[in-house]
Amino acid sequence: LVVNDIERSKRFYHELFGLDVILDLDGNVILTEGLTLQEACVWERLIGKSFTWGDSDAELYFEENDMDGFLEKLAAYPEEVRFLHSLKEHDWGQRVVRLYDPDGHLIEVGES
Repeated sequence: LVVNDIERSKRFYHELFGLDVILDLDGNVILTEGLTLQEACVWERLIGKSFTWGDSDAELYFEENDMDGFLEKLAAYPEEVRFLHSLKEHDWGQRVVRLYDPDGHLIEVGES
């Protein structure tokens, strides 16, 4: 994922999803579960042009065993979290919430 502030993104994914840094290479970070972050300036230098942020063109998906606990963690997060939608229950009974990371990448968190 291309991000503006890699330190902010590392904090976000660690505090809310428990992902830890495996490797940090100055603008490129690999987190546990295989998520990789890259600062926008590094990405633009590599591809040789500026880019446009997507608009819900893809999403990360996480499963959560304790949805109520996760919602409490979201409420206590020190920065404002923007939501596509708050908690809702699908017809098949699974509860999900969709939110955005600090750079606008869409994330779905659903009960396992």
